Amino acid sequence: MRTTLSSKHLGLISSALLLGGSAAAQYSPTPAFAGKIGKTLADTKESLPKTQPDAPDDAPNVVWILIDDIGYGASSAFGGLIETPTLDRLANQGVRYTNFHTCAFSAPTRAALLTGRNQHSVHFGFFANSSYGTPGYDGYLPFEKATIAEILRENGYNTFAIGKYHATHSADASQAGPFNRWPTGRGFDHYFGLSPDEWGTDQWHPVLYRDTQREPDDPQGRHVTELLANEAIRFIADQQTAAPEKPFFLYFATGAGHAPHHVAKEWIDKYKGKFDKGWDWYREEALARQKRLGVVPANTPLPPRNNGVKPWDDLSADEKKLFARYMETYAGFISHTDYEIGRIIRFIEDIGELDNTLVVVLVGDNGAEGAGRELGNHQPNRPDATREERLEKALKYIDRLGTEYSSPNYPDGWAAATNTPLRYFKSYANYEGGTQDPLILFYPKKIKDKGGIRHQYSYVSDILPTTVEIVGAKVPAVINGYPQEPIEGVSLAYTLDAENKNLPERHTIQYYEMTGSYAIYKDGWKASFPHDFRTGRIPAGEERWHLYHLKEDFNEIHDLADKYPDKMKELAEAFDAEAWKYNVYPLKDRWETKNRSILDGKQQATLYTEGRPYASLYGFRFAAGSYAVTAHVGIPAAGAEGVLFSSGNAASGVSFYVKNKKLTFAYNAAGVLTEIVAPKAIPSGEVVFKAEVIYAGNDGDPANARAKTVNLYINNEQVATRDLGVVQNVGGGNIEAGRNFGTPVSTAYKSPYIFSGNLKKVVVDKL
Repeated sequence: MRTTLSSKHLGLISSALLLGGSAAAQYSPTPAFAGKIGKTLADTKESLPKTQPDAPDDAPNVVWILIDDIGYGASSAFGGLIETPTLDRLANQGVRYTNFHTCAFSAPTRAALLTGRNQHSVHFGFFANSSYGTPGYDGYLPFEKATIAEILRENGYNTFAIGKYHATHSADASQAGPFNRWPTGRGFDHYFGLSPDEWGTDQWHPVLYRDTQREPDDPQGRHVTELLANEAIRFIADQQTAAPEKPFFLYFATGAGHAPHHVAKEWIDKYKGKFDKGWDWYREEALARQKRLGVVPANTPLPPRNNGVKPWDDLSADEKKLFARYMETYAGFISHTDYEIGRIIRFIEDIGELDNTLVVVLVGDNGAEGAGRELGNHQPNRPDATREERLEKALKYIDRLGTEYSSPNYPDGWAAATNTPLRYFKSYANYEGGTQDPLILFYPKKIKDKGGIRHQYSYVSDILPTTVEIVGAKVPAVINGYPQEPIEGVSLAYTLDAENKNLPERHTIQYYEMTGSYAIYKDGWKASFPHDFRTGRIPAGEERWHLYHLKEDFNEIHDLADKYPDKMKELAEAFDAEAWKYNVYPLKDRWETKNRSILDGKQQATLYTEGRPYASLYGFRFAAGSYAVTAHVGIPAAGAEGVLFSSGNAASGVSFYVKNKKLTFAYNAAGVLTEIVAPKAIPSGEVVFKAEVIYAGNDGDPANARAKTVNLYINNEQVATRDLGVVQNVGGGNIEAGRNFGTPVSTAYKSPYIFSGNLKKVVVDKL
């Protein structure tokens, strides 16, 4: 067993090494032969090549844990009312950081985390599947800016990534690759998780990949977080059997607690009745707990309610019942996630490696999710559904929350509560509620200040240099043939020792930007420019520079812009300089769908039953625009049935199938199912089935979501037509030939309803 990192190894990483200087190690792929060749073995001096780097002396294992979409005031480790005993343990035996920040959105945070650079500096100003043709936003992670996995592998580590990667461009996230942009191409020995550009998943029916290949569906139908934890444990066990002398690096990034909030009923019922007092009570209770823990200043007040959040006491009895159940579901979801993380930690402990493991826990890749708006979501709703209809539908199916037949997300009131005491939510880069998250560092053999609290400012790009310094690694000047550019984060290792807990912060300036909202932190001050590009939460008069002194105003209550105009000007100019330096310009205030797919710019795709499901986000999009689905089949004399083509699930999607010798097209919009059935029985032999969906306007504009007609054809003969009128857009899930993965689009069959005939191919055409 390896010994722990001694104090002499801390600080080995000079700034030159962190900047990829010439002193850094470089490992030749083909070392020079050090022996002597003779005509015979007797005349020869053998020398086996050294092909693998050695780990630093006493190097610890490293585990990075990243939880998705969770606010500052959610977990009990930071004063929240959601029980997270694993996080509590790690925090109580490690160090809590109360002034840690992320990028307000998922993919930018992950890109900055993995590379130790600012998000725009590594081309992830937004999502890779909504990229732009400018350096800060194109969504292609540069090879000149290595990931932590590439660095640690060069330092003798085995490296594993599990869960949500979300740092591969969508155009590359197919079976055509290029796979050097998948996790296994960026330093990870193995990967098990979502498609590498995927942002969220059905937690009960995930589409998972092992390395670069689609993983078969889990026959037991287990929750995705359980599957991820299983693989994390298996990777560690296999590595420790094969090479116990080598340290390992595990990057475990859950899909939880991103919507949909899916979890088993027993976890939801654990919280039954515990949130009945509502979100106003929650905020007060959480803030009191936070003050007792010391994770917020003792004089921190509750901020005003965010725009659009009503007082709990003003809600109707039905609203309170429904909204409390939404929160019970979310709380169960997070506690379940904590339990699965605990399984990994306990396994590392059981094999005797926990004391020698650095665990870094990012409790959130951004602030709490505010997409549920006033009422939350049970399933997608019709665009013309009234408030009363939405509530009635959700209440009718309240017992389905958390199941595969739901797609839950809590209302904004709970997002605000779980973000206590910060203002606003995820996606607002200007507010602390979008960017401030809990951070925990745990390393028993180094951290002696058990349960210590640190208040120095830090940013997500700081995690890589912190890890590199603590493990005593070196950053090669060249990795995989690419000269490395400087690391931009600042190591937090200086804060670990108790005697250093009050040292001045070293990360003194940091910009933020997301969809047109932006801010800059500098020496305890923050200038903030809110911009609301679509939700209507920010009054127009608020879209201007604001100034806060965060050292005295933890949660941005007191705007000092008018009182200190010179300071305001100084910070505005500082933002401008940082924005130019790190590719933030040009500012973007909207999402677009440029370059989202290998199929962008193409009019046709062909699917085969021998192939794997295609995620719809990366293929044709069925939300708007006209399209045709054509299936080329062979029907035996006895007939055949099953799904020819599907996209989506029981909540939203389309399915083209045959049952009882009748050709049927199912259009499921927000759970409202419309089926077009051809009255004519299908023939046997070689047959071509076709469905056309013709949208009004035929311009592909998502705002023009009026599917006028569905036409069905058998061997080019039109056999049915139906006017759908004004309906909700459909989409999500997978594009599949020959089956319907997950929950069925139609109630007429049970998944996967594999087609029993000879389905040769399915062709999808944009019209």
